[in-house]
Amino acid sequence: MRPSITRYSDMPGPRHSWNKWWGDTSLQKHKGMTTYTISPFQTKAAPKFIRTYVFNAYRRISAEAVYFVVPFAAGYGIYTWAKSRDAWQNSKAGHIASGEHH
Repeated sequence: MRPSITRYSDMPGPRHSWNKWWGDTSLQKHKGMTTYTISPFQTKAAPKFIRTYVFNAYRRISAEAVYFVVPFAAGYGIYTWAKSRDAWQNSKAGHIASGEHH
C-alpha cells in the first residue's frame, strides 16, 4: 500500500499556501494583526501574592468560621458525652446505679 498525498505534506490544507507552518517568522507579517504586550511593572504582581493570599484567606475563613466551627464543636461535644455515658453505663458503677444486675 502506498502512502497518500497528505502523508507526504507538512501541514494539512492546500500545498501552496503562503503560511507554510504555524509560527514561521520568516514569512511576511500578517496585515491587520495586532500584537499586545504587558508592561514589566504589571508582571511583578506575584511577590505580593503570598502575603495577600494569607491575609485574604484568613479574613474569608474567619468570616465563615461560625458556620462550621459551632456545629463541629456541638457534634464533638455530644459525641464525647455519649461515649463517656456509654462507658459509665456498661461499668460496674453504672449497673449498680441503675439497679440492674448481671
